[in-house]
Order: sequence, then structure tokens, then C-alpha cells
Amino acid sequence: MKNRTYTDILLFMLVIGITVFPYNLSATEDINNATDIITPEIPVEFNIDLNKNISIEPDEPETIEELLLEKENALTENNLDPTAQSPLTILKQTVQPGELRELSWSVGQSFSGKTVKPRVVVVRGNQSGPVLCLVAAIHGDELNGIEIVRRVIRNMDPMEVNGTVIGVPIVNIYGFTANSRYLPDRRDLNRHFPGNPTGSAASRIAYRFFTQIINHCDYVVDFHTGSFKRNNLPQLRADMNKPNVREFVGHFGSTAVLHKSGHGKSLRAAATLAGIPTVAFELGQPGSLQEEYVESGIKTINTLIGHLGILNKLRLWFEPQPIYYSSRWVRVNSGGILMSKVKIGANVKPGQLLGYIINPLTTEEIRIETPVKGRILGMALNQFMLPGYAAFHIGVSSDSSSMVEEKQLDNNENPNDESDEVEYDMQSSEEEEIH
Repeated sequence: MKNRTYTDILLFMLVIGITVFPYNLSATEDINNATDIITPEIPVEFNIDLNKNISIEPDEPETIEELLLEKENALTENNLDPTAQSPLTILKQTVQPGELRELSWSVGQSFSGKTVKPRVVVVRGNQSGPVLCLVAAIHGDELNGIEIVRRVIRNMDPMEVNGTVIGVPIVNIYGFTANSRYLPDRRDLNRHFPGNPTGSAASRIAYRFFTQIINHCDYVVDFHTGSFKRNNLPQLRADMNKPNVREFVGHFGSTAVLHKSGHGKSLRAAATLAGIPTVAFELGQPGSLQEEYVESGIKTINTLIGHLGILNKLRLWFEPQPIYYSSRWVRVNSGGILMSKVKIGANVKPGQLLGYIINPLTTEEIRIETPVKGRILGMALNQFMLPGYAAFHIGVSSDSSSMVEEKQLDNNENPNDESDEVEYDMQSSEEEEIH
């Protein structure tokens, strides 16, 4: 009886020792020596091989999701973000992620042989995203776009940018310094894209700009104003027959849109043809800086970069985006001084008074009326006019679901009646030399 009681006590102590021992964090002996802590002798029939109670079950095979998660965690542990951008090489320079760099591109040489290099600002974000190019002053006397590009770029923090923004405040540096729309040879730079490396001076400049900068872009906004004493309502000129352009235009908020395929050798047309969605952003008049249009343009571009995900600051527009698939120029039939009676952006209907042509030598006043229903997208400033001068540019109201082909446009409309494809092109019509 005593032996049985003694055996039960030893068995109880053994069980307690086996249960407690694995959680004894201060133990330093090997687990095989764990039985050394029990001093009483245990009968042979109660000796237990602890190794038989240890089993290692094989791991289950990893799923694809687990492998991808493991890879992502490994990249994160090694500071390799899968959404991070790589450096951008442009104009023979390397711009690192999270960096803002001022570069320059060569438009050629001046009479003194010195290379003329306009400024290019590149904001390269840390995270991947689209490359947006903001381009101004292809016409040297169009100032509003210059200030819009400058302010937008100035207020960007590369650490908050997803993707890249490339700003070129002044493309036509020759025209800008001479306060002229054109290049020194009287050529319109916006008639020579994508350029020719062995052509005229305009073609060579266009070629350098297109190959060195535009080819790096996913989207392009080309800023313009009205031309030759004309004022333009803020509006986009875009080829709405192109699906990628239509999608791009939808990111600009409620800014008015005028459908035009564009002059074949304008920057807008050439870039669109190359597969880069491009719009001409018209606003204001040439030769002066207009703060109200600059602020409007900045608001629109901030909306654009928010919708593109370049900055996580979404600007909301609550008004619908008006789209005009055709337009009509109202021209004067008599010479005299124009006196407008409507404001830019006004909605008009057939027969409505737009203004008068006043004969400065008599009391004669000739009414100018609108022939169509639409909106004043552009208008001439009050000035002396000759018969045939374009006074008012009206976007024709129409259902945006029914697109108007170029051949259906009014016969009185010149497809070149826009400042990125100017109506009165004073340059020579001389053909490009073929080399």
C-alpha cells in the first residue's frame, strides 16, 4: 500500500515537471537533461522518452497570394516601394525621384554664335504616375500661359507629386524677347511641328523641342491667347474625334471645349498624331498679363492634376462641361470702328445685337447681329476694322452626343481661325525646303 502511494506521488511530480519545464524561460540545460531535476529514482516502467512527444508537422504549400504578399513585404523591408519611380533622363540630365530640377534646352545659336537655352522645370515625384507637360509662349506675345506655368510649378512639392510635371514657360524665346508673335524670320513656330532637323530655322527649333521634350510626355497642355487684338474666353481646343483626347479633356472640370482637328503642323495636331493627348488652352488676349485669366487657368490646371492623380488634392467643379462641336465667325461687312455690346462668354441667340460698326466720318452705325445660337468664345477688341475682319467667334450650341465632322462646318468658317492655328497668318506661304 505504501509502495503504491509512493509511486502515485512520484508520478504526480513527474507530470508536473513535464508540464512546467517547457515554460521555464530561465532554464539553460538541454531538454534532454530535463529529467535531471527530478532526484527520486523512477521505476523503469515509468521512464518516458520525451522526444517521442515532439512532432514537427510539414508546412502547407504557399498560395500565389501568400507568395505575392511575402514579396511585397520583402520589398518594403528593403525600402523598395513597388510604386516608386525610377530616375528620369531628359535633356542629357538625370532627375531623381523627389527632385525639382531647372534644366534648359537649346533652340539654336544667336547671331553671336552663343547658344540660346530657354528654361525647363522638371518636378519628379517619388511615386509613379503620368508625365504632364505644360507649355507656353510658342507665340512670343502670349503672356498669360507663361505666368500660369510659373505659378503652378512654383507651388509643387516633389515629395507630394505622383508622376512628373514638366513646365516650359517660354518656348519661342526669340519672339518673347522681341515682344513678337513670330520668330525673327517672320515664321509662325506653331506651323512647323514635329519639325525637321535640316529644314528652316522654325523647323529646326520645332524638331529639337518635339524630340527632346514632347516625346517624354504622356499629356500636353499648350497655352495660347487670342491673336491680333482679340480676346478669348478660357477654352480648350481639342480633337474630340480622338478617344484618348476626349478622355483627357474630361479632366479639366467645367472649362468650355471647342472641337477642332487643328492645323496639321501645330504642336497640338503633331503631338496628338504621335499618340500624346494634347489640347490648346486658350485664354485672354496677347501682349498683356491678365490676372483674372491667370487665376482661372491655375484653377483649371489644379483640377486637371487632381483628376490625373498627380496631386491628391481634388478640385471639384459642379458646373457641366460645355462642348461645342462647331463654331462660327461673324465678320463685318463695312469698314469702321467696332463697338461691342456683348461680353466675352455671353450666350446669344439668332438676331441678337452683338455691336456696331461706326463710321468715324459720319453718324452712320451698322448693326452686327448673330446668325446662330451659341456662346461668345472669342471677340475682337474695339478697334478699326476693314470689311471681312472677324469680330465675334461663336461656339454653336449642339448636342455633345452628335459630333460634327469638318466637312459639315459652316462654309464661312476657316479651320485656322484660332490662335494656335491663327486666321490671319502674316508669314510667307513659302513651302519648306526638301532636303
